[in-house]
Amino acid sequence: MRPAALDMKLLRDMWRLRGHLVAVALVAACGVATFVTMRGAYEGLVEARDYYYAQYRFADVFAQAKRAPRSLVARVAALPGVATVQARIVHEVTLDVPGFQDPVTVRLISVPDDGRPALNDLVLESGRYVAPRASDEVMIGEAFALAHDLKPGDSVSAVINGRWQRLRVVGIANSPEYVYVIGGAAIFPDNQRFGVFWMSRKALEAALDMEDAFNDLTLRLAPGADEKGIIRTLDVLLAPYGATGAHGRDEQISNQMLDGEIKTDRVTGIVIPAIFLAVAAFLIHNVLMRLIALQRSQIGVLKSFGYSDRVVAWHYVKLAVGAALVGGMIGIALGAWLGNGLADIYQRFFHMPRLEFRLSAENLLGVTLVCVAAAVSGAWPAVRQALRMPPAEAMRPEPPARFKPLLVERLGYVQLLSPAARMLFRNVERRPMRAAFSALAIALACALLVVGRFSLDALDRTIRVQFEDARRDDVQVGFYEPRSAQVKYDLAKLPGVMAVEAFRVVPARLRLGHRSKRTALFGLPQGAELHRIVDIDGRVTTLPPSGVVLSAGLARILHARPGSVITVEILEGERRVREVPVASIVEEPLGLYAYLDERPLADLLGEDIEYSNAYLRVDPLHLDELYQQIKRLPVVSGVSLREATIRSFLATIAENIVISTTILIVFACVIAAGVVYNGARIALSEHAVTLASLRILGFTRREVTGILLGEQALLAAIGIPVGLVLGYAICAWMVVLIETELYRLPLAITAHTYLYAAGLVAGAAVVSGAVVAWRVRHLDLVAVLKTRE
Repeated sequence: MRPAALDMKLLRDMWRLRGHLVAVALVAACGVATFVTMRGAYEGLVEARDYYYAQYRFADVFAQAKRAPRSLVARVAALPGVATVQARIVHEVTLDVPGFQDPVTVRLISVPDDGRPALNDLVLESGRYVAPRASDEVMIGEAFALAHDLKPGDSVSAVINGRWQRLRVVGIANSPEYVYVIGGAAIFPDNQRFGVFWMSRKALEAALDMEDAFNDLTLRLAPGADEKGIIRTLDVLLAPYGATGAHGRDEQISNQMLDGEIKTDRVTGIVIPAIFLAVAAFLIHNVLMRLIALQRSQIGVLKSFGYSDRVVAWHYVKLAVGAALVGGMIGIALGAWLGNGLADIYQRFFHMPRLEFRLSAENLLGVTLVCVAAAVSGAWPAVRQALRMPPAEAMRPEPPARFKPLLVERLGYVQLLSPAARMLFRNVERRPMRAAFSALAIALACALLVVGRFSLDALDRTIRVQFEDARRDDVQVGFYEPRSAQVKYDLAKLPGVMAVEAFRVVPARLRLGHRSKRTALFGLPQGAELHRIVDIDGRVTTLPPSGVVLSAGLARILHARPGSVITVEILEGERRVREVPVASIVEEPLGLYAYLDERPLADLLGEDIEYSNAYLRVDPLHLDELYQQIKRLPVVSGVSLREATIRSFLATIAENIVISTTILIVFACVIAAGVVYNGARIALSEHAVTLASLRILGFTRREVTGILLGEQALLAAIGIPVGLVLGYAICAWMVVLIETELYRLPLAITAHTYLYAAGLVAGAAVVSGAVVAWRVRHLDLVAVLKTRE
């Protein structure tokens, strides 16, 4: 028998086992597709980010002040390690967009009149650059333009420094500083109610009385520069001018969100494919174990004819590798298709040029090798068993299996089991490892469904905690400058306002030992009802009269715990520094915040109680009237609407979660169906003679089918509960892996998710079992009984 003859035998084997191998290939394809999708998205985001940041000179350090002289720029530029400095004017205004009733906040950013920005340059998508000194021309962000269908030539109106001014759109642009467009303290984009506009520096200087001054500074550092040292020096230089604390890219909100998505893609692209390829390896192992058992005599003949162990081993390994490679090619094609769709979704949220699905040749080669390695690892134990058999022993029939009494039989409860049940349990006890791995494979399918649905549960919990239990207002307004208590009474007079709750937010740097973090420090009134401090499980924390309450994420960064004494440095006004004890720690789903009672915060600031923001509860019938008045209030710097924030949150997250969940559901069903189908088909081939004999002895088709599929039902019954527990563990692990400073997924899994996962796996098992049952009903009894043992 020449190698060509062995190849012909291989093709015949593959055709005879086509059902098994298709199941293996589909499971492998799911794993490869997940890897290709998430890795391609990861590479696309990383490559687009790096290109965008480099080509358009994204800054390394950012600093804000109230008003600093331009003469300070030269001193900053002279600092060691500083390569480029750009001074700007940044100011938020209220905008009136024709045809849109809700208040809109826009961030105006100055651009040079004598050239392009030295840092954070603009990508002009359409139109033209603003003319030098043009006081009525703006370029607007692409996300905002798309949300309002604005184009060059359209006009909007804004309140700038207390004066209404009409602005004409001359261009649509993007900036590396606003890949993810977020305003104020928000962490989700709302492109209808927040946008970024760029305006001539001279025009903005005149409108805000900021001649020869700036309030925003960005720096590009030389390679190897001491970023932390430069930030400390910058804080000292800007302190007399109302600085709020310099920071690096790691605290720049757009970059944080982009890095968070990159981190999620990297984790998902490793964890999920590993599960699929492990199941594929198990299926290959089962198929080859059965094939080698059936071909004992053929293996003996091959060895007696002089074929080496290496040739025989390679013959069977090729079968496994062939199935894995077919699955790999299907997975690469499917993953590329899914990845392009994911890239389209990303483009709607991350506004970057050259954001495309990308997958390097190295990663394609890598996933192919991993797929082959999984196939070989599954095949090798079966192949090794074939190699251990001497030719003479291999040509003898396989010795009968040795059975022993079941545990229940040894305990004297044999009467509890019918003959069919005893057969079923004996088959499981005969091969305990195979039964255990079959149950584990089903458990992994169930776990994947729990992981997929977990995202929806976590989203629902986050919305409920953050936007229903904690935030119970309808409208939040911000002021350009802190206001006295009189502002509460002024706001209460506005149309439809039923309740007002004012509060103070100040930038602060918290320190404990050598660790520090810049954050927002909230000063809330005692008994606050419109903004409560609520943990991730819905428990309300009462604000103590003294001491600071930290979010758990912030506490972990500082290594703080209740009773720790932290140093609080206020980054505005007199920049006072005080030591404050930590009263409690709260696990919040979003952000890194610290909370103080309004009176201790006022003492810390050395001021009377003043307010920078206010929550309003409003009669829905008067919302439009309220919006119209708020738009024209010169003291209001920005407005956010709770319902709009929820809609933005859902629009940002929900589509991506629904798509990924749907894909996971389909892939998990493939695992469940593949495992049950392969297990039942192997059991059918192993027990065909027994089942045919039972039919001749008078057993009905239903009874025979029950004996065959009962084993798979038992394994599914074991695997599903294990999968629910395993799914919970994987979710808990992923929560830790993908946690960022801006958000933390709550470990919230509802009973509905568990029922959904169990039901879907059971349904997939029933469908694949029905396919095998059809084969049992059409069993050729005569042909089977003629089979030589």
